[in-house]
Amino acid sequence: MDLKQRLFTVLNSGKPDIVPVVSVTQTATVYQMQMTDSFWPESHINPELMASLALAGHTIAGFEAVRYPYCLTVLAEAMGCDVNMGRIDVQPSVITHPLSDKKNEVIYPDGLLNAKRVPSVLEATRILEERTDGNVPLIAGMEGPATLTAHLTGMYNFLTWSVLNPENIDSIMQIATDVCIEYADALLDCGADIISVADGIAGPDLLDPGMYESLVQPLHKRLADRIKGRKIIHMCGTALPILDAISECGFDGISLEESIDLSQASEIISGRAIIAGNVSAYRTLLSTSPENVIKESRQCLEKDVDILAPSCGIAPRSPIKNLKALVRARDEYCMN
Repeated sequence: MDLKQRLFTVLNSGKPDIVPVVSVTQTATVYQMQMTDSFWPESHINPELMASLALAGHTIAGFEAVRYPYCLTVLAEAMGCDVNMGRIDVQPSVITHPLSDKKNEVIYPDGLLNAKRVPSVLEATRILEERTDGNVPLIAGMEGPATLTAHLTGMYNFLTWSVLNPENIDSIMQIATDVCIEYADALLDCGADIISVADGIAGPDLLDPGMYESLVQPLHKRLADRIKGRKIIHMCGTALPILDAISECGFDGISLEESIDLSQASEIISGRAIIAGNVSAYRTLLSTSPENVIKESRQCLEKDVDILAPSCGIAPRSPIKNLKALVRARDEYCMN
């Protein structure tokens, strides 16, 4: 199988020739920036640099898909948040919250697809489709509705209002979901093959599992139903308490962090989605050796993970030899 056939077969719950090695979370490292002369923060903004750095995750690190962009602030900025663009090894972060006063009314942005960095990501998608000749899967990442809402309101308000004023939070998240759908479909129209939705704010490390089911799950269902292409959700932290609920939403895949036992997750998900994960991005890929990466990768493969992947966004200072060890581990396991 070629790379697209392999990944699409997995997302369709089929059996590929070998397990794909893909990152559904951010892939850029300082080494790749140096090799491509495409550095943060410029490559968060310039579509040519964004595409060159994203492609390096495939051509240099060896991942069998191209994943971009590199943060979860694109839609937040388009909806009025100010963003600190970070530095070479620090991702952008939201610094202002236009809905921090709950009396403010959330307004659907006029001309979303022309707002702030959205056109840059769309243009990078077109560039990547051309540069890969459509032969390498393109995974476009974006923040989910809960994360976008928390950016707009501020984290404290998001958590407090979820308990004390859930109707207000729901009204914001409804519009945030519509924004996510419009953006996701625009990415697919420009050539993206898969949408990766990161919505860790909705996880049980921050939000009570009951609130996930009442507040967020209906929106995740609508998001998964309305996005017109393949989609994966990445959930940070200890997601087991909500894993059954996430599995009901209709995403093709679920990406999990290293705190989740893959065998237990597979039992809960029970064929409703494929599983991507979960070699530790920080404990292993950033901080140890290729031998440890291979050891942990093998443990994931022995538990029949569908996609071998980092557990979360790759730290920018991660050694390239550790990223390459993911493919090496898969090859040694699947081809021997």
